[in-house]
Amino acid sequence: MEAALKPIKTDSLVDIFISRFEALILSGHFKIGEKLPPERELALKLGVSRPVVHEGMVYLASKGLVTLKPRVGAIVNDYRSSGSLALLNSLVNYHMGMLDQPLLEGLLEMRKLFETETARLAAIKRKKEHLSLFREILEREVSAGKGDTESITETDFAFHHALALASGNVIYPMLINSFREVYTNLTGIFFSDINLVRKVFGFHADLFSAIEKKDARAAVETMGRILDHGETQLKKILKK
Repeated sequence: MEAALKPIKTDSLVDIFISRFEALILSGHFKIGEKLPPERELALKLGVSRPVVHEGMVYLASKGLVTLKPRVGAIVNDYRSSGSLALLNSLVNYHMGMLDQPLLEGLLEMRKLFETETARLAAIKRKKEHLSLFREILEREVSAGKGDTESITETDFAFHHALALASGNVIYPMLINSFREVYTNLTGIFFSDINLVRKVFGFHADLFSAIEKKDARAAVETMGRILDHGETQLKKILKK
């Protein structure tokens, strides 16, 4: 009953404007270096107020999609060189998970650097409260239903976020939270093959054992196996 009575939400006009213009820019409809129509003109064409357009443009600028120049207007950027971290989510959502090869490879390479280091530091710096958190997550993994992809994806994210917390680096948990939507988008695709679930959760148990023993070398090696397995299987699924 409670789930059925959740508040009804609708996208604001600003959100709709942002979503539409992200798609227009990422699709190449508006070219790099092109000057967008004035805010007043866009407002009239779209049937919204000028403040809606202005707020949307400011947000697009914060992502690196456009540059706002006084007395000139909005100029479309090359998002590959000027895009911010926030743009990654838009790219993944725009492609609906079907990432082009350079973007996918870039994400996987970044993850190897980041998560191998968090595993190493977690084995060195973990505290009792981190071990308790890991045990709680592993218990959730044991009881996870095979067909509940959303729950499995969230539990998997919780494990990797716990690694970031255990690393002792205050930036790492915030960084992985910034990638949450991108991360869960890709792992949601990965866990669409339910045969992979127990394999991954088994890796998690092995990694926890290394961290509990403060064996940094074993933690790094296990994380390497997790990432190599994940990359291989994800690419197979995406090819289908």
